[in-house]
Amino acid sequence: MTARRTQEERSAATRRLLLDATVECLVEHGYAGTTTTRVSELAGVSRGAQVHHFATKDELVVAAVRHLAEQQAQMVLTRPDILAGSADPVGDALELLWKAHQGPTFDAAIELWVAARTDPELREATTAFERALTARFVEVSQILFGTRVTALPDFQSRLLTALEAMRGLRMVSFLHPHPSARMDERWQRSKTLLRPLFEAAPHRDI
Repeated sequence: MTARRTQEERSAATRRLLLDATVECLVEHGYAGTTTTRVSELAGVSRGAQVHHFATKDELVVAAVRHLAEQQAQMVLTRPDILAGSADPVGDALELLWKAHQGPTFDAAIELWVAARTDPELREATTAFERALTARFVEVSQILFGTRVTALPDFQSRLLTALEAMRGLRMVSFLHPHPSARMDERWQRSKTLLRPLFEAAPHRDI
């Protein structure tokens, strides 16, 4: 006999359905096409239950993207095997950060950023989300790059430069929605230019 779920478990499951459905809507229909009615229908959840968990559309979409971003951050952190004993730790760390910018997380986040330009209330929530997301990437990167690299002067500024370059390149990819060798070439070129930011200058004998 299957044990009945507790109220807390049912509530968590409902929230998860709503968050997943919201991300799907953002990716498929954009911010304007993402409505609470559409999300509720896609999630198979009543409008009353949706309002109980997320009173407004803005609360829902920001929570959804934050949830997915955290999942991707955890995915990066579960791959220490890639960097263990790596012959190219800086290059591999940059690759992991680049992969973390792929998929629906970034697509949904961009929908929020664009919509926030003309929506003051959404802008406030999205700005808070973007700061939290960047802070999470900084935290993850300190693990990926290791203490030798993170001890470099202005490491956080170096990292932000790399993240901004990755986000810009991903935005260019919206013009080419299908994976292509050309996009990979652009990333490899960018990685080559970003690499010196995370490599310490060799010591010189005096």
